[in-house]
Amino acid sequence: MRQLESAVRVRDLRIEADTATVLQNGGSLEVHRGQVVALVGRSGVGKTTLLRSIIGILPTRTRLISGQVEVLGRNVFELSDVERRAFRRHQIGYVGQDPGSSLNPRLRVRTLVAELASTRDRRRVDALLDLVRLPIDEGIAERRVPMLSGGQQRRVALARALARDPAVLLLDEPSAGLDPVLCDEIADVIRWLADQSGLAVLLACHDHALVSRLADKVITLERAATAPPPETVVPTVTLRTAVTAPVMTVRALSAHVGRGASASRVLTDLDLDLEQGCSVGIIGASGSGKSTLLRSIIGLHPADSGTVTVHGASVEPSVARRSRNERRSIQLVGQNPMLALNPSRTVGSTIARPLGPDHRTTSAAVRQRVIELLDQVGLSPDYLQRYPHELSGGQRQRVSIARALAADPSVLLCDEPTSALDSETARTIMTLLARLRAQHSLALILVSHDVALAAAHCDRILALENGRAVEMVRARNPEAAASGAEGKEHRLSQKSSSKPTVPAMPT
Repeated sequence: MRQLESAVRVRDLRIEADTATVLQNGGSLEVHRGQVVALVGRSGVGKTTLLRSIIGILPTRTRLISGQVEVLGRNVFELSDVERRAFRRHQIGYVGQDPGSSLNPRLRVRTLVAELASTRDRRRVDALLDLVRLPIDEGIAERRVPMLSGGQQRRVALARALARDPAVLLLDEPSAGLDPVLCDEIADVIRWLADQSGLAVLLACHDHALVSRLADKVITLERAATAPPPETVVPTVTLRTAVTAPVMTVRALSAHVGRGASASRVLTDLDLDLEQGCSVGIIGASGSGKSTLLRSIIGLHPADSGTVTVHGASVEPSVARRSRNERRSIQLVGQNPMLALNPSRTVGSTIARPLGPDHRTTSAAVRQRVIELLDQVGLSPDYLQRYPHELSGGQRQRVSIARALAADPSVLLCDEPTSALDSETARTIMTLLARLRAQHSLALILVSHDVALAAAHCDRILALENGRAVEMVRARNPEAAASGAEGKEHRLSQKSSSKPTVPAMPT
């Protein structure tokens, strides 16, 4: 029988930034042991701020105005810094929106998990990795963070959080970067932990399917009355026919991750043509090579063989050896915007940087262009002087898109650009990308686990399995394409589990 003892209690919480922006305005909630509670609401309403307040860590340049936060009967803001750190270490597991930013890139996966485990026994670490569905037999325990996909990084972070045997688990967008079948399996693990061990779970999530499958209670957060105005809604547009000449070609691209015994091939002889104004969606199970493909194209991941050609000219495999114009021609919007944005630069400075050297304009003209770019991604000029840590995950992603557009690229690579956004904002972003594609003949590659979204906004869908292209589907009929692609995504994910099962909790 589920315990009803209160694990987390938040009462009348009010948090403000130094700019007098209200980040939380009277928020209240309660989570019992053995219960899963979901926070939903549009990007920027304060879900992440509320989660962080429970571990006693508020964003820089913010302050607690009023309210109480109690975890296991202790007011976290009345604890000393030393007491609060010890309390978090032993009682609370937290997986943030950008889990890769909390993982030491120099350490191997096994070390990252073992350093937080109650015992560093090898079997204990293997059991934790198996619990979060990481394939131990493929050498993933010996890889370092840069060798992992975004979904794999998220599961490593979850294994680290569970290694502490916490009483409370806080998850910020737990489904980001995971394919549908894997997402269902992780949801089953979380549900099992709540039911069997009395773990109290609070998650912020835009994935309505996951919330309905997992949550006992759903709390909807609304935008504070004094918050910035809602994002600009971009009108729907009709795409013009794409030009047939390819703007980019990829031929026989192969790549691996890891070294020595832990090396693993993630791309094998992959070919791809991308025409001006055309969009290609890339789908596949987590770890199938989608992100590595984008990083190899842009020159951030070394390819073993193959070529990338832009406007008929072959580009260097490494981004460091490419000319400035070649670097500007291909832009990447990654999975984790917090890692991509310089924390010491304001939003305005970040977006303006690609404009300065190549534009003979006054500073006023540059500022006006930055404001236009912010408007295109649905952010007001109020964001010019903000820093990345003052933004929600969805807002950081929109800043990343604006920065990429500032370079006037020919090809835009988007790696899960809507994974941290609510459905309404995600549609706004995708409509914006469609309009830019139509107006500027911008070529787009979209990596996504949302098959319906890829089918609705892409001309073709490429399915990857173990680094190989297994099927290319035309998506002119979004409903038919979504149906076919969902079947392919399901087949690609069958290897992870035909029916999700939950292993015994490691001891």
